[in-house]
Amino acid sequence: MASLISSLSSTISRLTLLRKPSLHFPVKTLRKFEVDRKRRGPISPFLHVSTNYDFAHFSSCPKAKSMNALGQDEELVVLGIETSCDDTAAAVVRSNGEILSQVVSSQADLLVRYGGVAPKMAEEAHSLVIDQVVQEALDKAKVTEEDLSAVAVTIGPGLSLCLRVGVRKARKVAGTYALPIVGVHHMEAHALVARLVERELQFPFIALLISGGHNLLILARDVGHYIQLGTTIDDAIGEAYDKTAKWLGLDMRKSGGPAVEELAREGDENFVKFKVPMKQHKDCNFSYAGLKTQVRLAIESKNIDASIPIASASSEDRRARADIAASFQRVAVLHLEEKCERAVEWAMKMEPSIKHLVVSGGVASNQYVRSRLNKIVEKHALQLVCPPPSLCTDNDRSKILLKKEATL
Repeated sequence: MASLISSLSSTISRLTLLRKPSLHFPVKTLRKFEVDRKRRGPISPFLHVSTNYDFAHFSSCPKAKSMNALGQDEELVVLGIETSCDDTAAAVVRSNGEILSQVVSSQADLLVRYGGVAPKMAEEAHSLVIDQVVQEALDKAKVTEEDLSAVAVTIGPGLSLCLRVGVRKARKVAGTYALPIVGVHHMEAHALVARLVERELQFPFIALLISGGHNLLILARDVGHYIQLGTTIDDAIGEAYDKTAKWLGLDMRKSGGPAVEELAREGDENFVKFKVPMKQHKDCNFSYAGLKTQVRLAIESKNIDASIPIASASSEDRRARADIAASFQRVAVLHLEEKCERAVEWAMKMEPSIKHLVVSGGVASNQYVRSRLNKIVEKHALQLVCPPPSLCTDNDRSKILLKKEATL
């Protein structure tokens, strides 16, 4: 699902919010809450962020006050809402990490119709189903809004038109039932989701976050404290997969990544000699715009007609498409390998105690990617931690990770 992962203590005293949808700097953990209760009518909790963005305040909220009084053994129940891109998702999670429910409304048909995400259409689709998705998540969890301790919602990065649908719904629920709101950073959620299933994963660790819109390498020193090692300077690997799938006439209902990976198994990965991006740059940044251009030109040279679905292609045509898919995937992932290995070397100089490389985000579901990155961790005596595919994509990260202070 998309992600909402935040590590909250049992007193909701360690909530993380980033200044912007960016991880260019370390971020302090947020510690206080306050709700403006001077206005009449239902309470409408909101994040009041100071000019240096260090604190969000909700201390006047009745639920926040009651949670501050809870002991370490008290459980919290949090509703998570995710609408950052093309699927609408909600989940209910306990503070011990138990996922009580998870509901996703897919926009796969829209992806096929428009050949990708159309922001305005995606926003309308979110608006049509958000109430139903949230209610179904509550029903499946066998709880009501009165049972909730807080509401968490993705606040970015993502498509602004889509994000605001989730934020509006979160504010409505929180305002009606006097609940604190937790704003969750999309990419931080990807980084921390592994702690939901890998209980022995301790800070510091390296995280490679790979999705349709982002490539990010970070050193995670603590919740809310990250050092960016590298990012994409143009397109992300997921975008390259999606465009390649579209140009090859693949079934986009699976999304581009799985479609290309499946077809690539039939092809020769050395058939097309694509150039590995940024070989001359000795940093940890990524670039996929040039590789996309190489793929498009290769497809044009083979006279492949994307309007003919892969299922209807001749055997010769299918073989050509498979060879291009395999060649693309080899170089796209090789680029990941090279940058990731350099990041591991840098990070281990800063934090020699690192034992894990976490790979998360939608592209982390790709088994070819996992197998190649596993060779890097073996070389450096690290352990590769990949959340299960169900927790890698955006709508699956809406499971909120609630950790007690003792486990952080």
